Amino acid sequence: MPHPKRGSSTLISGFMNALKPSSRLEVPASTPPYSRKFASSATFLPTTSLVGKVAVVTGSSRSTGAAVARCLGEHGASVVVNFVTDSQSAEEVVQAIRSNGKGGAIAVKANTATVEGGQLLLDEAMRTFGRIDILVLNAGVMGSKTLAEMDEGFFDVCFETNVKVPLFMAKAAARLLPAPGGRIIFFSSSLTSASTVLPNALCYLATKGAIEQVSRVLAKDLGSKGITVNTVSPGPIDTPLFREGKSQHVIDSIAKQNPMKRLAEPDDVAPIVAFLASEAGHWVNGTEYQSRWGEWFRLTSY
Repeated sequence: MPHPKRGSSTLISGFMNALKPSSRLEVPASTPPYSRKFASSATFLPTTSLVGKVAVVTGSSRSTGAAVARCLGEHGASVVVNFVTDSQSAEEVVQAIRSNGKGGAIAVKANTATVEGGQLLLDEAMRTFGRIDILVLNAGVMGSKTLAEMDEGFFDVCFETNVKVPLFMAKAAARLLPAPGGRIIFFSSSLTSASTVLPNALCYLATKGAIEQVSRVLAKDLGSKGITVNTVSPGPIDTPLFREGKSQHVIDSIAKQNPMKRLAEPDDVAPIVAFLASEAGHWVNGTEYQSRWGEWFRLTSY
């Protein structure tokens, strides 16, 4: 085999040298205004800290919303706990958060089925804590009516509560959230992509499909300011709302489809919200995190 020419050897040598790690730090000519740089010694745990942050969680006196509020508090956030009628449960969530000694908490009575109620919740958060960093739009109604049973009033209640109010709360919060650094997290349902649905889920799934589209468009709109918008779509969660109108036989059948042979608990969902709200989730935007049978996966991402 002939010896390679000197020119070829020089090219090969130059190519191999280019693959070697450089001891010099290459600094880009211009750094995007919303970039994040972590120290090489940084660990995952500190980046999920929410110390100094303020979170508003709608519908957070019970069930999934309460679990989310407590989880955000455990990570250090001060939390606005929202209730409509159950002040005792809301106060229990507040005391649980305060007992951690990391952040504060208040309970605010506000009907987030109305735009006025949603605005009141944001106003109280600003009055008490002076800022809002995280908005979690958990409150919603399920409702179970077929096309024949549905009337205009039922339709309006579903779309007011599940779509209109969350959208206008996001609009109002967008002026208050830090840019960059703000977080908006919607809630949907894994049923929007399930192959099997029941006829009485018509209105509920129509609203959740709508909120998923709202979320992905707002991610584009607010992403330019460094505010992330994501959606969490849990599967069956063992809450009173989920159990409503279902026989124990139906509930047991659904639970058996899970690899763990049980329904999800609210505390199974809350850590996903905490991650999206944290600095660790700053590059996750326009994404739907969905869970059906014990596995979380991302459906869409930009």
